[in-house]
Amino acid sequence: MAASAIAVTGIGLVTPAGNSADTFWEAIVAGKSKASLLDGEEFAGHPVRLACRAVEPAVPSGTSAKELRRLDPFSHFALVAALDAFRDAGSPQTDTVRTAVVVGNAVGGRLTSDQQSRLFHTAGPQGVSPLMPLMTMPNAAAAMISMKLGTMGPALTVATTCASGADAIGHGMAMLRAGVVDVVIAGGCEATITPVTLAAFANLGALSGRNDNPGSASRPFDAGRDGFVMGEGAAFVVLERPADAQARGAKSYGHVLGYASTADAHHLAMPHPTGRGAQHAMRAALANAGVATDEIGHVNAHGTSTRLNDRIEADAISAVFGQDAPPVTATKGVTGHLLGAAGAAEAIATLLALRAGCVPPVANHTLTEQGIELDIVHTEPRNISSAPALSNSFGFGGHNACLVMAS
Repeated sequence: MAASAIAVTGIGLVTPAGNSADTFWEAIVAGKSKASLLDGEEFAGHPVRLACRAVEPAVPSGTSAKELRRLDPFSHFALVAALDAFRDAGSPQTDTVRTAVVVGNAVGGRLTSDQQSRLFHTAGPQGVSPLMPLMTMPNAAAAMISMKLGTMGPALTVATTCASGADAIGHGMAMLRAGVVDVVIAGGCEATITPVTLAAFANLGALSGRNDNPGSASRPFDAGRDGFVMGEGAAFVVLERPADAQARGAKSYGHVLGYASTADAHHLAMPHPTGRGAQHAMRAALANAGVATDEIGHVNAHGTSTRLNDRIEADAISAVFGQDAPPVTATKGVTGHLLGAAGAAEAIATLLALRAGCVPPVANHTLTEQGIELDIVHTEPRNISSAPALSNSFGFGGHNACLVMAS
């Protein structure tokens, strides 16, 4: 193991596929979508009425009913997942100023924002809660995690849309390598399943419209894909230097070997046609890890299930790896797109795949689009070696983040 590798000693999850590492992995490896129809009155007549709802999380430890009412769901999800990850890691006791929190988030408190906007129009200015700014600010999740754990080191929020969760883990890794901190709680969170958000993405042409069959809607790299499915949740890991984790007898789920972040410098909604930013991010992450392309055992692709993005990502993977590209999977077929939490959830899925020695299949994938020259794992899981893996996360605005993971 390279000296710069960083150990993952804890995992915490709130996802449509389950709220523990075991249940999450079982759902991912089963390859069955968690999308369902949205039945609330507010979605009646909506052009898109499907999403992947998170499994209802528990009340965060030590949180009163009053405190819970003051948390937007994105902060609630984050707090549960981060505290679970910290406990799973054995609650490492370090100097509070040398423990960091890094949270990836794309939107912030969208549900609260929409609710308070309705109150403004129905009850007037006095009807708006004075707590709204505190509940909706994107850094609320990082602040809450820091307060609950009593950490006084950096408490940062990364906002690179769909790459946010991966970037959060990458930033945590960098701080540990630099010796700035000794423990990092890193991950992503999102809760944006609202009529307004769905309408916006639907009007953008980004969402699947399979309201009559939600379970078949998210189908990365499939010839019949027509858009992504909105998801929600949170995913967090605890990161430590391997020697520190070993010294306190902590278990390890695996390691982060490398990380890179790039920008397309092209368009707010569309990736560069050549995938140049994605290619650069993959190559840079591999170089950062000291791993050659032929050493990668599989790729967990960003794989949103949108027409353009999947095709450009596939071409970028082929450009980086050549004709002998490793097997490719995509977690969003099961979970939908968790936006700011996606990169962290998929990094965890990559670690769990390495731990289990198999690549999970892409849900709903029946026929690879003509021209995509990749080995897409579908129908059933595939046994693999213990070789390192690459996890891709690409976001609106042209943000690209890649992580190299190893057992």
